[in-house]
Amino acid sequence: MAFADDLKKMLRRYGRVLLVLVIILLVTDNVFGTHGFLAMQRTQKEIDSVRRDLDRLNRENVELDEQVKSLKTDRKLIEKIARDEYGLARPGEVIIPIPQRPPDSSPPATKP
Repeated sequence: MAFADDLKKMLRRYGRVLLVLVIILLVTDNVFGTHGFLAMQRTQKEIDSVRRDLDRLNRENVELDEQVKSLKTDRKLIEKIARDEYGLARPGEVIIPIPQRPPDSSPPATKP
């Protein structure tokens, strides 16, 4: 019984301090712990970033699908790409290449 009496006295004396320490420990873990508030905020930011990337990729995918459909059906677009990108010509046409001048790095001459 002496042990129980000593335990009761100690709980009366240090019970509130112990309770405050436990509450501080729980609050700290809920804010800073691996599953705490700050970790949840970081995870939510990452989810938002991934969703933005997914939306961007979905839009890009739709644009690419439209380009594929155009390339399958639009003969004028196919001809334009063949001429512009591959230098192709119809039979009987002659392609005359015009050389590009390199950009002049010197300032224009001024008249006195």
